[in-house]
Amino acid sequence: MPRPIQAVVHLDALQHNLNIAKASAPNAEVYAVLKANAYGHGIERVYAAFQSADGFAFLDIEEGKRLRALGCKKPLLLLEGIFALADLFACAKHDMSFAIHSRHQVQWLKQFAEIVPDAQFDVFLKMNSGMNRLGFQPHEYAEIWQELHQLNNVRSITHMTHFSDADGERFGLDGIEYQNLIFSQTIQGLEAETSLSNSAAILRHHQSLHSDIVRSGIMLYGSSPDYPSHSIQDWNLQPSMSLRSEIIAIQDIQAGQSVGYGSNFVAEQAMRIGVVACGYADGYQRISQTGTPVLVDGVRTQTIGRVSMDMLTVDLTELSQTNIGSEVVLWGRSTHGTVLPIDEVAAGSGTVGYELMCGITARVPIQVET
Repeated sequence: MPRPIQAVVHLDALQHNLNIAKASAPNAEVYAVLKANAYGHGIERVYAAFQSADGFAFLDIEEGKRLRALGCKKPLLLLEGIFALADLFACAKHDMSFAIHSRHQVQWLKQFAEIVPDAQFDVFLKMNSGMNRLGFQPHEYAEIWQELHQLNNVRSITHMTHFSDADGERFGLDGIEYQNLIFSQTIQGLEAETSLSNSAAILRHHQSLHSDIVRSGIMLYGSSPDYPSHSIQDWNLQPSMSLRSEIIAIQDIQAGQSVGYGSNFVAEQAMRIGVVACGYADGYQRISQTGTPVLVDGVRTQTIGRVSMDMLTVDLTELSQTNIGSEVVLWGRSTHGTVLPIDEVAAGSGTVGYELMCGITARVPIQVET
């Protein structure tokens, strides 16, 4: 019998969350972001749920090739653009658009025009409006725009930027106000479509933004982009991944006894402790603190003690009916109908839901549910 742990991908939740994105940005094209292998869910697993997306965005050319192999005919966007001149051959062959955020990429486009004169590309010109990762500074943006317009192999240009604080505030202002002002002022007179909003901007700001193409990422996968200000329930999102295991052993301990490595949890009273087949080698965070929520047979309880490589322990003191084989949900949807949002679990180790869902390791089998 295999070890009783598995991750479950919920196609119905993925489709539901995409519908929320489309309803939140009704006048925009909605691209589903599939970077990091669809945030750990698997591109091939989620593709069927995203048929109503207007396009797909990702980081790696190989991810685009996988989409084309699935029969995808929709627009594909490389969010970090090309990494070398040679990448343009694959972009031309598989009809992929890409971000332009550096002069190196502009130069590669010029060189490619001499090698393959009839190639045509749709590019997304990225402005650094305050994130200070990728993109051209506002003072040089118009110059690059004009330079691209003169290239015969550039079919279209879309204005693009990325918000650093769409989930909150920046310098005491609304999270998008500063960057959106810079972006809007810089592109005046440069007529083209725009791509602005990530998940947080889609949910929080889209009514005040003009974005022809939005890039829906983490919200598709059932994590709130501005947790704890809003939960997934507030945004009507559903968990798209559940990490489930079982109780494999039970210990009854007395006051003064410790649990786990380092004995950093000491019982103050008699307790019933459940041992779960899940550890940091499965992708659960080792630094998760005692008190991180978990579901046992659909009932909320908490972890105690230190997470081991293959096991963790949970408090069963108030769950007298629990036994060997009882279902444990580390995050996501219980078969009993209860939901444990991944954001709450991530908070127990000081991280975000993104990291947990991307961190499921290869030894955890993944099942797809419709």
